[in-house]
Amino acid sequence: MHHAGHARQALRQATMDSHRQVDDLFSGFSLDDRDDYAAFLKAHARALAPLEALAQPPLHRLPMLARDLAALGESLPAPLARLPSAGEAWRWGARYTLEGSRLGGAMLARQVGDGLPHAYLSAIHDKGGWTAFQQALDAAADPGGAAWIDEAIRGAQAAFGLFACAARVEAGAARG
Repeated sequence: MHHAGHARQALRQATMDSHRQVDDLFSGFSLDDRDDYAAFLKAHARALAPLEALAQPPLHRLPMLARDLAALGESLPAPLARLPSAGEAWRWGARYTLEGSRLGGAMLARQVGDGLPHAYLSAIHDKGGWTAFQQALDAAADPGGAAWIDEAIRGAQAAFGLFACAARVEAGAARG
């Protein structure tokens, strides 16, 4: 029997470097610059689309992203590769990355330039939502033990990898 909080701690520690790498890549986009911000949103869309397709239940942030891009006169880019259908633990891990990205969104929303749309970044958790998600994660992990957590870590790492890849694609396009 694991102590409470075991899954979330394991995920946080296992993904720390990936998380930092993704933050570093995205910090290269200037959110008060229209073109850079559009590239930032497109990068998120490329990663979010395949991830949201797997999320249970769906997270519905892609439509907000599409609205922000439409307001900038841009359309949703092609998503990165479809992910293989994954088991429950893997999906929980990917969802951990997605849910966690909303925490940063609130801070990033304040950096968005005046007059630029920010529905996506402003889609933060209801009060207590992140805590509730982590508690649900721990509860889901509990019967599965270490193997479940390993698989969840793979899902979380895959999600971070998609965001990193998408950031590189858009950074390259913006400077191309």
